[in-house]
Amino acid sequence: MPRQLVRADAHDRERSLGWLATAWMEHFLVHGPGAVQGEPVVHGDEYTGFIVDCYALSTTGRLLYDSAFLSRPKGADKSGIAARFASFEALGPCRFAGFAEGGEIYEDPWGLGFTYRYAKGEPIGKPVKGPEIRCMATEEGQTGLIFDTILFNFTEGPLAEVPGIDAGITRIYLPHGGKIIPSTAASSSKDGGRETFVAFDETHLYNTPELRRMYKTVTRNLRKRKREGTWFLETTTMFAPGEDSIAEATYHLAGLIEEKKTKRQKVLSDHRWGECADLTDEGALRLAVEDAFGDAMAWNDLDGIIDEFYDTRTDPTDSRRYFLNAPTETSNAWLAAYEWEARQDLTKIVIRTEAVVLGFDGSRKRSRGVTDATALIGCRVRDGHFFEIDVWEQPTGALGEGWEVPVAAVDATVRQAFKDYRVVGFYADPARWETKVAEWEAAFGPQLKVKCSRAHPIQFWMTGGNASRASGAITDFHSAIVDGEMTHNGGGAFTRHVLNARNSPRRFGMSIAKDHPDSARKIDAAVAGALAHRCRLDAVAAGIGRQHVEAARRIR
Repeated sequence: MPRQLVRADAHDRERSLGWLATAWMEHFLVHGPGAVQGEPVVHGDEYTGFIVDCYALSTTGRLLYDSAFLSRPKGADKSGIAARFASFEALGPCRFAGFAEGGEIYEDPWGLGFTYRYAKGEPIGKPVKGPEIRCMATEEGQTGLIFDTILFNFTEGPLAEVPGIDAGITRIYLPHGGKIIPSTAASSSKDGGRETFVAFDETHLYNTPELRRMYKTVTRNLRKRKREGTWFLETTTMFAPGEDSIAEATYHLAGLIEEKKTKRQKVLSDHRWGECADLTDEGALRLAVEDAFGDAMAWNDLDGIIDEFYDTRTDPTDSRRYFLNAPTETSNAWLAAYEWEARQDLTKIVIRTEAVVLGFDGSRKRSRGVTDATALIGCRVRDGHFFEIDVWEQPTGALGEGWEVPVAAVDATVRQAFKDYRVVGFYADPARWETKVAEWEAAFGPQLKVKCSRAHPIQFWMTGGNASRASGAITDFHSAIVDGEMTHNGGGAFTRHVLNARNSPRRFGMSIAKDHPDSARKIDAAVAGALAHRCRLDAVAAGIGRQHVEAARRIR
């Protein structure tokens, strides 16, 4: 089951208000408009786990996360679960009020029959005072699926019996102050809200300046009542790469958090998808769809979804996004996501005695925009297994202001790599690193068995007079990936950079580039990988790297 679940190190499902939330939702809420309208809500293990994760607490009772990101295929009831969160935030015991001794009982204040017995040590809940709930829609004149589901529950479901509810198509006033309102870009463009919870639906559609401004304004409003535990939820289907949507930005932030590249972890991310390299293989496609939908497969038509893929009027890329919830490539992507993912092998381990080569691509500091990354990638000679040694990237937000690549740390990592591995070759693009590359040549050049040139064993320029050779290195690396002549360990930054790369036709052949010169989506690790691959090919041609295999055979 392909799934990226990014949670804080302190995450503990036993220390969560989510168990109470799940029980409350299943008692009070029904499905909104649609084929199962009015039927009671029941959560499987998957969505129960997500609810529990969203309400995870610190040891002092604060919410661990100020935002949650739920990425699922089309038809997985994302809007429905967002409506349930909003309803619980409006009326339920959704904030910390202490830890239970064990046996305490919560009863709903309206006498509607809901009771919940707390276990020993479980967090006790209390309602938010004056909750302000905003449900975001992308189009003018529409309240959105989230608000429509909430309104149905507050007028037709069990919550319609709560005294003091005043529900209308433009707002819902709550019994003891507070409200739930639908909102669009135009109606939320002015600052001044005091929201305690916001639900953003389908943030892959938030790809216009107006919608991005709306998102920033509304999330900024949540800080006004931060002490009360304000937070927001994003639900989405896989974004179209390059559209610069909010979903794309959050997806990439989750990746940085997973790689420990950010200082604070306040985002919960739960992304599930299906992988199918060959869409014509119906058996594999069925398994991939089931992987992507998980519990949501119970109310979806598998045969109908398969028909969508095989309808010649539909775009296969769109089908991958909507029904596999899988990353897709742009029209000029250097590599398809599934091609790279197919080469991941986490079972391989590189040991000290094996011959490896290194590839390096570096930067220093940009006067504007995000500084390019610096990357050191390794590759085992005997089988072409790549592994990420380190990638240095500018941190996000305020932490990244004035950031420069830590030259001393990079130098120390390169030197440590020569201690940790049997390095037989090392190709590095010296641009802006001429002095360090010269120092590495002086220190390690004599021991390298593969040399870029007699005079400069490490120096491999990617531009200028060497551009044609550099293009060949890029092309050969691409061929090795597509043809299955390499594997990799799935390093987070390495993967991101490879998938960020775009085809860039040049006079001397094909190269790669960022999606635009000032892009924050870097590709330096992909370039370092291409250099390591070129070095590996030169080692193989020279007969280097076979000794370990032959020795292993003799031992057996």
